[in-house]
Amino acid sequence: MKKYALLSLLVVALLIEGCAKIYYTPDSRSVAQSHQIIAIAPPIVSVAASKNVSADAMIEQQKTESINFQREMYSWLLKRKMQGSISVEIQDVNITNAKLSEAGYLNAQLATPEEMCKVLGVDAVMTSTYALSKPMSQGAAIAMYLFVGFAGATNQTTVDLAVHDYKTNKMIFDFNHKLGTTFGSAASLVDALMRKASKKLPYYTSSY
Repeated sequence: MKKYALLSLLVVALLIEGCAKIYYTPDSRSVAQSHQIIAIAPPIVSVAASKNVSADAMIEQQKTESINFQREMYSWLLKRKMQGSISVEIQDVNITNAKLSEAGYLNAQLATPEEMCKVLGVDAVMTSTYALSKPMSQGAAIAMYLFVGFAGATNQTTVDLAVHDYKTNKMIFDFNHKLGTTFGSAASLVDALMRKASKKLPYYTSSY
């Protein structure tokens, strides 16, 4: 029993370990305080290619992961908003995606942050990229298993999270972090990421 407890502690330590690169403008706090509502753009996700997986299958996996990460980020931020730790409204991701799709932006790569803010009617947009060594979601992992005979969570993830202000058309915050361990779900990865990033996120009213 003690062995399992020790193993769990080691896993948790690995999740939060690592050196993050953080950038924020001197006026990021004051700019963020002027924001009333922000949106979370669909993350750009890349999964390490496998010679046994077709390009079409890989694209579908990346779409699945993007939706999962976007929803988990929204849930995480919404929970902190309800707790009073975040000072800005977060646009429902269903509204975000519907507006982007209607404007012809099927993914975040097709539009600039300024264009997304205009279409979405928000003061700022949060963009992100996730580079995975293996599929994260259960569905994608099963698909990968059917193709190449293995499954499981990613063992290395590089994440970049940025906030872009619409009025000044500039990035006011950027967080880049590499996590070199395993995660059981998109939720666990987003939780580890946001706990780390939130220490500098300009919308936070208190440390978590």
